[in-house]
Amino acid sequence: MSKEEVVLLDFWASPFCGRVKIALAEKGVEYENREEDVLGSKSELLLNSNPIHKKIFEGGAKIWGSKGEALEVGKKDFIEILKQLEGTLGEKDFFCGDNFGFVDILLIPLTTWFYAYEKFGGFKVEDECPKFSVWVKRCMQRESVAKALPEPEKVYEAVVMLRKMNGIE
Repeated sequence: MSKEEVVLLDFWASPFCGRVKIALAEKGVEYENREEDVLGSKSELLLNSNPIHKKIFEGGAKIWGSKGEALEVGKKDFIEILKQLEGTLGEKDFFCGDNFGFVDILLIPLTTWFYAYEKFGGFKVEDECPKFSVWVKRCMQRESVAKALPEPEKVYEAVVMLRKMNGIE
């Protein structure tokens, strides 16, 4: 079997790329990281590799990209989802029990955006979902997670820029 090179087309704030970085680190797979400018001129390789029609998914925009009633609805929905996840987590260390697993890898990269959601939504995840917050801190102690994910404050700064670019500020 030939050894193939793994290349990650990365955008530093993307939770989807964060998932891949964590999974590759957990499996001990080496890869080349190619940072992409998804807000500017996307590389030809990214455009040709993107399976979702050259679009960027902006799920958190209900909070960071809204004001007034729309923001309140987005915040309520977000907290409700976190409470459901917290209920599923229960008293376990990780969603798979004692071991860090698939669901943890899927969810933890999303949490780097929570600081921005909190700032624009006027709430604290830790106040609303304390067990979920403990899980976040536990996951962040893993080397694979800590090395793969951006600082929440840096994501917040990028979101401030996105809001200005979209005329929300």
